[in-house]
Amino acid sequence: MSRIADTFAELQSKGRKALIPYVTAGFPFVDITPALMHGMVEAGADVIELGVPFSDPMADGPVIQKAGEKALALGVGLAQVLEMVRSFRLRNSTTPVVLMGYANPVERYEQRHGKGAFARDAGEAGVDGVLIVDYPPEECEQFAADLRGHGIDLIFLLAPTSTAERMQQVARVASGYVYYVSLKGVTGSGALDTAAVEAMLPRIREHVKVPVGVGFGIRDAATAQAIGRVADAVVIGSRIIQLIEDQPHEKVVGITVDFLRGVRKALDA
Repeated sequence: MSRIADTFAELQSKGRKALIPYVTAGFPFVDITPALMHGMVEAGADVIELGVPFSDPMADGPVIQKAGEKALALGVGLAQVLEMVRSFRLRNSTTPVVLMGYANPVERYEQRHGKGAFARDAGEAGVDGVLIVDYPPEECEQFAADLRGHGIDLIFLLAPTSTAERMQQVARVASGYVYYVSLKGVTGSGALDTAAVEAMLPRIREHVKVPVGVGFGIRDAATAQAIGRVADAVVIGSRIIQLIEDQPHEKVVGITVDFLRGVRKALDA
């Protein structure tokens, strides 16, 4: 079993839901990411999603786009992200880390380092899952197999518009968990309709047997608690980016920890 599968199995045995915070690697300061990841774990995070900065992130709203632009300006690319994961692993060998990003940085990495280098190097760094927004499941069977060979799960997005056929395609190659985008649009946009999420999850579970996490639009402890009643995991990203984007270096970790502790408490209530 992968670290992700182990984590969800342990949470399920305790009747708890996974808290999955997202942060863009290298934001808001190039050296802060490993410390921020440790703070998230201290605050109750079960899995960490680490955004790989990219210049054209089609699924991300202005908040995460801006964070990615700042990280890119600081010189953060995929190689630097893998180094951050290696640094995190020096003190934490158990919390799953998922890289979330786009095809271009992965394919550019392989052009530079050779075919198969991404799965190999990500596995060696301690990455547990990969979510590539613009890799469709029907074109990913070999990529999924390469990742599995290095102990890495391939995670996919599903959306309110996903058909039964699309869910079946995802179910064939997905492992770890699937990420249900709770609204039509980009990250950080719109008001979350918890009733619509509640209606959709049984449809997804007819086809998908891995846990289902829900993200996009979860901004506070109350929303997280409502989603946690029906989902296996709650993903929070844009709100964390907003909280830390203008903070001085010494306050970034503390502010994130305080926020996530409130979410964790609500999820466990």
